[in-house]
Formats: sequence, C-alpha cells, structure tokens
Amino acid sequence: MQFEITDRFPFAAGASYGEAGAYEMLIARAHYRVEPELPAHAGITDLGLAPRGADGLVHFAGDVAILKPVDLARGNRRLFFDWGNRGNKRALIYFNDGTATNDPRSAAHGGNGYLMRRGYSVVFGAWQGDLLAGDGRQLLDLPVAMQDGRPVEGVVRVEYVGRPGVTTMPLSGWASTRSHPVVPGTERSAVLSRRRYADAPRQIIPRDQWDFARVEGGVGLDAQGADRGLVPSRENIHLPAGFAPGWIYELVYTGSAPLVLGLAHPAVRDLVSFLRHGGAGNPLAGHVERAYGWGRSQTGRAIRDFIYHGFNADTEGRRVFDGLLPHVAGAGRLNTARFANLTVPAGQQYEDHYEPADSFPFAYGACTDHRTGVTDAILKRPATDPLVIHTQTATEYWQRRGSLVHTDTDGFDAVIPDTVRVHLWAGSQHAASPHMGAPGRGICQNLENVVATTALFRATLDSMDAWSSHGIEPPHSRVPRRVEGTLVTMTEWRAQFPAIPGVAVPRGPSELCRLDYGPRAADGIHDLQPPDVLSQHGYRLLVPAVDADGNETGGIRAPMVAVPLATYTGWNLRARHHGEGAMHEFTGSTIPLADSEAERAMTGDPRPSIEARYGTAAAYTAAIGAAARVLVAEGLMLEEDVARAEAQSADWGRPRHDVKLG
Repeated sequence: MQFEITDRFPFAAGASYGEAGAYEMLIARAHYRVEPELPAHAGITDLGLAPRGADGLVHFAGDVAILKPVDLARGNRRLFFDWGNRGNKRALIYFNDGTATNDPRSAAHGGNGYLMRRGYSVVFGAWQGDLLAGDGRQLLDLPVAMQDGRPVEGVVRVEYVGRPGVTTMPLSGWASTRSHPVVPGTERSAVLSRRRYADAPRQIIPRDQWDFARVEGGVGLDAQGADRGLVPSRENIHLPAGFAPGWIYELVYTGSAPLVLGLAHPAVRDLVSFLRHGGAGNPLAGHVERAYGWGRSQTGRAIRDFIYHGFNADTEGRRVFDGLLPHVAGAGRLNTARFANLTVPAGQQYEDHYEPADSFPFAYGACTDHRTGVTDAILKRPATDPLVIHTQTATEYWQRRGSLVHTDTDGFDAVIPDTVRVHLWAGSQHAASPHMGAPGRGICQNLENVVATTALFRATLDSMDAWSSHGIEPPHSRVPRRVEGTLVTMTEWRAQFPAIPGVAVPRGPSELCRLDYGPRAADGIHDLQPPDVLSQHGYRLLVPAVDADGNETGGIRAPMVAVPLATYTGWNLRARHHGEGAMHEFTGSTIPLADSEAERAMTGDPRPSIEARYGTAAAYTAAIGAAARVLVAEGLMLEEDVARAEAQSADWGRPRHDVKLG
C-alpha cells in the first residue's frame, strides 16, 4: 500500500502527557491494492465485479489520522485502532472522557489524557465505504460493482420511521449515507408501504401519493396544491402527506451502483499491518510491538465480522491485532451484502427489525445451531485469532440478542474460550456519553438511562495490555448465567421486576427471526425483499435477572448501579403515537426512587426511598467510593477513577435524577 501524509500539527498546543511527552496529529491518505483471487478475499461480495487497474488489482483509498507521541521512543510501542463508528472518531470520548469532535486538536478533546498518558499511538482509519462527506467523517472511497460495462442493478429495501413535518428523505434514510439511485424506467414498479409495528401487516401507499423527488428551495404549495420547488430525484423519496410520526415505512425499488462494501476488512487489515511492519512512508516504523483495536455498536459488530472471516491474518499470514475489544455489538456482525447500508443499525424490536446482520454463529467458541445442525464459531483460527474482551450493556440483551454471545442457540450456558472474556455492564444502556446532562424522555415513556461506565473502558484496556504483553490473566467473564439463576426467561423476569407505579414493561426482548432472502443469499445477494419470515422465534433469547429494585444482579455493577438512586434498565418503551409499547432503539431507562419514605408511601412504590437508604449526601458519596474500591480490587476499575466517581456522585444526584440528598 501507499501511505501519504498530508498534514501534521501539535496536539493540545504541545501539552505533555506524562512519560510519553507531547503528542502530534498526522492526517493521511492510505491507498490500497487487493488481489481479488486471493483465497482470503473469497467471501467479499461483488469483489470479482470491481474494476481493476493495469496491474490486475482492485484499487481504493481511505482517510487516516494518527495521534502519536512526537518522540515515539517515549511511547509504549502500542498501536490502538479506533474503528470509527459511522466515520466518527470515538476513542478519545469513551476512554479519555474527551469532548466529542472529528477534528481533535485541543486539551479538551484529549480529556483526562488516559490513552496518551499510557503512551499509545492512536490510529483512526476509515473502513465504511458508503458514507458521504460532512462533519469531518473519515471516508473510504470504494469501487462500484460493474457488469457488462454498467453498474449492477437489483432490488433494494429501505425502512424509515416517520417524524413530524418530514416529507422528503434520502433513499438511504440517512443524510450521512450514500443512496442507491433508482434505475430510470423502473420508478412506477417501486412499492412504498407503512405499518404500525414491525410484525404488523403492510399497508400499501398508492403510487400516485408519492414520488422519487425532493423539495429544493420551494416553500408552501402552488396553485395546483403541489410543493413549490419539487424536482425529480433518483436519490430521494417525497411523500407530500408526510411520514406520520412513529410509523414504519418500507420502500422496495430497483436500484443501481452497489459498492463493494466488504473491502472494509482488507482496509483495516492492510493499514494496521503496514503500520506494524511497513517501512517506507510508515510514520510508526519500528515502534509497534502490540496492536489493539476497539469499536462500539456498529464497529463492535465490524470487529466480530473481521475476526470471523479471517482478516486478523494479513496477506503474509501474520497476526494483525493482538487483542480486540468489541463493545455493545450484541450477537451481531456486519451486513456487507449487495445493496447493503452499513449505517443502518443491525435491527431492534421496532426499527430495522428485518436487517440480516445477526446470523449464526453468535458465540466465540464452537456451538451447534440446534435448528440446522451446523457447528461454527467466531474464533476458529488459533494461529492468528486475537485475544478478545467483549463488553455489552443491558440494552444488548433486550435489543441485540446479547445472551447468544455466551449461550448456545437453545439458551443454555456455553463455554467461553480461554482467550475470551465477556462482560455485562449491568444496568447500563447502549450509549453512555461521559458528558450527558440531565436526562430527558424524548419519545420514550421513561427518563433516559444515565449510568456512567467510561471508567470500565480504561480498566478493560489495561487488562488487555497486561494479558497480551505479560500473560497476566484478566478478570474472569462477568455475565449472567442460567446455572446461577442470573440469566432468565421473560416469565421469570416479570415475576422479579417490581410493580413500580406508572411503569410499563416490555413484552420481551427483540426476537431474532428466521428469514429467507432468496436463493443467492449465501453469496450476499438478497433477491427476496422484503424477506420471507420463516419463523418469528429463531433462537431462545434470555435477559438478566433483577433484584427487588429492578436492578440487574449479574455482570459488573458500576458504582451508580451498586449504590442506586433509581432503577436502571437497558430498555425504554416508546410513548403514545410513536409505536407505544415497543422498545425504543438503544435507549435505557432511569426510574428514580422516591426521595422520602413519605413519598414512597403516598405513591405506593415498593422500592425503599433514597432517604431510607442513605440519609445524607455524604453517606451516598461514601457508598459510591466503597463500591468503586471493590471494582478496583477486582481489577475492573482503575484507582484513579475512584476519586472521579466520588466527585461525580453529586452530579448523579440532583442534576440527573432531580432528587435531594441531605
């Protein structure tokens, strides 16, 4: 590959980060070349249809940024790769509590400096090829699949969830993401439908009530009642009546020009291998002894897919990453099929329910699919497989089939390989920003979950480095288990969860349907859209057990959960007129405890009040500190984060829960 540095500048005005000293940011462009016939590339959909250069190889390029010590000799000789979620840089937010940006330059962006104080070279590399430019996103420019000199055509399915006042949408459903343009002459055969819930019957919207068009500069209606400024568009859908709030809309049409999205994995593989072993043009040459990678949600799934398809071996057979840290991936991997949309979440109870990103195998160790008899595993190449620490929140058990990561397909506890750790961060939600303010409800019934978990990221990475570098065993997996009674069925969970006045509960976790996408699905071509639903109940899904407060008993309890001011759940239900009763995206709940025993008696809340539990704010802060020190002793939290937890305890009180302590 060719590596071209286009800019470099001091980070945080030259501030020094402990023994590693000052840092700098490099902005670069990586130019990739892959051989389509290489056995390692055999599973990449449409790679054989990608245009080739004069050398017979497929060429593409992507953005790279590297935050590194100015003097690499002062670093720790460790590369930390941030699999950027939807093109966004996230590592400094979650590991350093830094302020969010795609252009990190200042001390505020560096937060508490954790990664730099440890001496890491942090690499941000583009991997998602269907993103559009904007907001500093990192872009990977991929080839279009071509056949007989023309872009490939085929069936495309897209879902939209209606919002007030919206009449026009990009076909992709996302302003950040490339749309597959409708093929001219096929517009009238497209079908738009809507349904109230994911499994409800589809209501076809008459073809004369919508069009492939967009509003451009017009305001209001003309004399004939049409939108002013309405222009035809091959990449937008226009519904004059508007997309009704909360309804699920589905568009099936004939689209063109799919990208070869599976090149995401060779891009990461070849970039990291080059930075570890490459010479000319390599800014880290000779200074990488270990490489670790981290991704959350979409990119956690990307990591699992990367491992499963064997991309942790480079083209010379060398291990690429020594350790990988997928977070909130649930049991999913990536959907890189023809006409896929990588930005779309992998599928929840309500939104994008029929996305194909979750497929067997789900567990890291070998399991047998009880429905098909097939045995498979995420990890199956011992010579090049990485060490793995898989972390997930309560939300993944409800929305992302998280129990299948550590059970077999029939819901029995599975053996977790010795090279893997799996942890539940109990009572927390899918996304937990370190800068969250007072929680709101949005279109949900409960306040959003506010459990703080960034301290757990730091301890996890320290554990991984000690494990990989020195063979020091990390803490054992902390997940709920059937044998311990901490992983339960919905019937068991309903019997445990307290009857909190005014609080509705989910009907169950998001089911994993068995779907048929047509005869070429195994080749990444989904001819049948929407897919046929063979069964609404594909595999047995279980959820974490709860105590009398409704807080989860298994897994790792962050200090806020161990010393609660509320019931913290991984689920939140949609409000009336927005798909009432279905779980909302990846949102959890904060259900505050009563302030006083008098309030508790008046409301009939079965949970002891804050007054009865702690009495004073000082007692609450002391309890938070004690809970944090337990985690430190167990290797699940760093000593430096105890003081942070105690300092934040006041913020976790009144601003977040509107409660009064002492």
